[in-house]
Amino acid sequence: MKDYDLPLSNIIRDGGMMNIFRSVGCIGDSLSSGEFEYDNHGEKGYWDCYEYSWGKQIERITGIEMTNFSRGGLTAFQLYMDADTGTSPVDDINQLFHPENAKQAYIIALGVNDLKGQGNLQTFYGGEVGNAETDIDLEDYTRNRGTFTGWYAKIIQRLQTIQPDAKFFLVTMPREDGSEEGFVRIINDIAGKLKNCYVIDLYSYAPPYDEAFRQKYFCGHMNAMGYLLTAHYFMTYIDWIIRHKPEDLTYVQFIGSGFRPYAE
Repeated sequence: MKDYDLPLSNIIRDGGMMNIFRSVGCIGDSLSSGEFEYDNHGEKGYWDCYEYSWGKQIERITGIEMTNFSRGGLTAFQLYMDADTGTSPVDDINQLFHPENAKQAYIIALGVNDLKGQGNLQTFYGGEVGNAETDIDLEDYTRNRGTFTGWYAKIIQRLQTIQPDAKFFLVTMPREDGSEEGFVRIINDIAGKLKNCYVIDLYSYAPPYDEAFRQKYFCGHMNAMGYLLTAHYFMTYIDWIIRHKPEDLTYVQFIGSGFRPYAE
């Protein structure tokens, strides 16, 4: 097998071709915010330590400006509503839909709390996961159905009205017990429906989050090693996508610049 035949066959340490981007938004929940569990006077506490998040790790490694629009416990519905109303305790989330904060690319790692969080699927989506074919309105995202799929896509579509040429990298759940396979189909269907979307498929290509993996890289949530490893996964996978789809990334330098490519 030749180099780059598989997305994570050669782990990238310096960002590789991901360095064509100069601004990236990280959208997600606790595994994006760098959340740690800590002893809060004898009870379990949750600490969003952004300095250890995979986004900040990528920023330090590459120099790319990485803005973290993430918070522990978030669902797609909550993320959208917090950003829409400006009521998040995280100021960066409140700025997500502001045109002056538009990015060249976004990495979206949502879904765990939506589909695995106790009662969340029923509370926020009426129990409906949905599907891309019926739930995404390409003409008007405000008419998306109120399913998980509809709300997840709504985040992307609204950002596309702000930065039409931005690239979106949608992350699947890593394999744990096999139940995550359905989520892979959802994410692939959304990426197939919307423009400029690519899938970072950790379910298929990253090591499973089994007991051995968790003993090394978790302490409740991920530990510092786990977040750094995830940063390398994302840099490597995005490098692989760029190398395999260079025609899609030819004009990255113009995204958000106000300039257009010259054509004779």
